[in-house]
Amino acid sequence: MRLSPTRILVWLVLAGVAAAFVWAFLPKPVEVAAVAVERGSLQVTLDEEGQTRVRDRYVVSAPLDGKVLRIEHEPGDTVQANSTILARFRPSRPEFLNSRTRAEAQARVARSEAQVERARVELDRARAERDHEQAELARHEQLHAEGLTADNRLESARLRAVTATEAVRGAETAIVVAELELERARTSLIEAGSAGVDQEDVIILRSPITGVVLQRLRESESVVPSGEPLIEIGNPEDLEIVSDMLSMDAVQIDSGDPVLIEQWGGEATLRGVVRQVEPFGFTKISALGVEEQRVNVIVDFEDPQAAWEALGDGYRVEIRVVVWEKENTLKVPSSSLFRNADAWAVYVIDELSLARLRELQIGRRNALEAEVLGGLEQGDRVIAYPGDAIEDGMEVLAAGL
Repeated sequence: MRLSPTRILVWLVLAGVAAAFVWAFLPKPVEVAAVAVERGSLQVTLDEEGQTRVRDRYVVSAPLDGKVLRIEHEPGDTVQANSTILARFRPSRPEFLNSRTRAEAQARVARSEAQVERARVELDRARAERDHEQAELARHEQLHAEGLTADNRLESARLRAVTATEAVRGAETAIVVAELELERARTSLIEAGSAGVDQEDVIILRSPITGVVLQRLRESESVVPSGEPLIEIGNPEDLEIVSDMLSMDAVQIDSGDPVLIEQWGGEATLRGVVRQVEPFGFTKISALGVEEQRVNVIVDFEDPQAAWEALGDGYRVEIRVVVWEKENTLKVPSSSLFRNADAWAVYVIDELSLARLRELQIGRRNALEAEVLGGLEQGDRVIAYPGDAIEDGMEVLAAGL
């Protein structure tokens, strides 16, 4: 039987339609993003907002009931220790002190004198400990240079030396505070007539430190009670960062842990170190209305002051406390992980471009990457964002490599 050209053409068209129909219903490869399992450094950090603050703040207050004259200093003004006049205070005319009041005032003076003496003894002790720790640090540095001591022992010696130095600064500050309390106690012994206090006499309040005015709590002339805060001063070059973290995170942090300081307004990431995790917590209500137990973590800057001199008291920053770090570790993107029953799993793309389900063991992880302890090898390709449409054995069209 001879086929006519018309019939042949019809058969060819029908065959083409059938082929197109079959091809349309064949499963097509799913397009996926692929990434390679590689080695590199991995950091685990605890991230939280923080706030800068001047480490040592001084609030100058009214020594007696009376009238404070107008305070001319403004926030940011420089003050010099024992020289700059912060405020002038005119006490109310005191009544004569009876014997009981006089005895109480004399006892306060005696107690303040004892506190000054105690502060001086503490300063001598702190200086002795500082000298000892610095000598120990020099000894450990010599042993480390000779290869006779480990790195962690040297770092511990450095931390003890820094802590001892800070203790000396704290003891010096305690002496200043004790002397101010003594001066205040002596002021309470002033009697009308005997001390020459009248409506014309003025008490001069001078700055106890060299620094700047942080806040002017009273500006206009006004009558104030004893102890009313007038002006707050501090040294802006002595900044620290305080961040309140969840207590379950704070227990993972140790003094000396490195800190990355970001989102502070500058382009560079600043370096810091945890100085202290405060030993007490407090309750705070979150933005969602949930009660949380939080703990203050205190961070010192490690970069020179020129790197962060634009920061001031009460500025917002974001800190990342590095609680674990490892070099040359096998890692995989966290986005590629998913739970398969009770195990972690990924989809590995084999040489036939098929997605193969593979369970694996992971170690430490952060928001972006996870440490691979078993189940994958360097160079394996995994699906970066596995969705519900991916199944074991499905053909995929990988992009990204």
